[in-house]
Amino acid sequence: MAGNFPIECFKSIDTPFYYYDIDVLNRTLNILKYELSKYNNYSVHYAIKANANPRILQIIRDAGFGADCVSGGEIEVALKMGFDASSIVYAGVGKSDKEINFGLSNNIFCFNVESLQELEVINTLAKKQGRIAQVCFRINPNVDAHTHAHITTGLAENKFGITLEDTQSIVQKALALPHIKYLGLHFHIGSQILDMDAFKALCFKINDIQTHLEALGIVTENINVGGGLGINYEHPQENDIPDFKSYFETYSKNLILREGQKVHFELGRSLTAQCGSLIARVLYIKKGIEKKFMILDAGMTELLRPALYGAHHQIENLSSPYDTTEVYDVVGPICESSDVFGHDVSVLRSDRGDLIALRTAGAYGEVMASQYNCRQLPTSYFSNDFHL
Repeated sequence: MAGNFPIECFKSIDTPFYYYDIDVLNRTLNILKYELSKYNNYSVHYAIKANANPRILQIIRDAGFGADCVSGGEIEVALKMGFDASSIVYAGVGKSDKEINFGLSNNIFCFNVESLQELEVINTLAKKQGRIAQVCFRINPNVDAHTHAHITTGLAENKFGITLEDTQSIVQKALALPHIKYLGLHFHIGSQILDMDAFKALCFKINDIQTHLEALGIVTENINVGGGLGINYEHPQENDIPDFKSYFETYSKNLILREGQKVHFELGRSLTAQCGSLIARVLYIKKGIEKKFMILDAGMTELLRPALYGAHHQIENLSSPYDTTEVYDVVGPICESSDVFGHDVSVLRSDRGDLIALRTAGAYGEVMASQYNCRQLPTSYFSNDFHL
């Protein structure tokens, strides 16, 4: 083994594939549970969009967390994997009638509503089923999360949520609808956020909104602050557990809660990212005029994030016999110029057949894989599959 990888076992496995270190996942969940236990009114719903691998979901479910879903398909997966319907929240800017009906018929905990028209549709569909739909309203707080533009969701120009100006009117509308129960407010300002000041700014906005609604006699039982907690992509070995302590403390110190209020978190990346790696092989080392290319058998079809928004993943040669490094552009085999994992990457000198790990790929990795170029979807393996 080198690091936490069973390299000798990998040598007999076809690449590319995803490898999940269950010890890292369990340590992450245990530390999360410990920090969460300090607050008796805090709940975590795992964002299934981050990683929907059944074995990962089973471990997270067994740890006692709820589910955050953004499609009818994710609700179906959550229920199939044994998540209690009373712990499922359903977000998403474009919920179809079919998806809403599925959520209603399974008595999920809450719909995070993003527009007046959506609220009216949910009320109509709930009436047809003879049910009461529980809703929170996703409010766009116009808070800059200081993260990548493609994963910023809380600015006024983003497609998500209800404007601050419309908050009062839509809550009052909900209180008047016969098949709607108003549960609370929902927020989500972005992903991969490492600056706690962004979450602090969100708290201040929530405090102002609550004060305004309270003055109108509107009782808000639940505050859902979304997720967004970032992780360390640069040094996954040294910093494999996110800073849950500071994250929860930020909300505890800055969010002014009313008696009996509950706070909900939708964490995804921070739970699963560090436990997963994409394992590939070097197909060719190609020397250009100005560049040396390391061509892998994995590409954007297996790990889309670098091509989608220039995301960084630490790239390691697991099997090189050399102790010197060389600089490569690490690329995949897909017929797209954007199929690049990294430019000018310093890696141990590499040869054809070497095993390469793209680290911190346990979130938004396998779940976003595609069959573009008629490629097969990657297989997944787990550390407890190997008896070492």
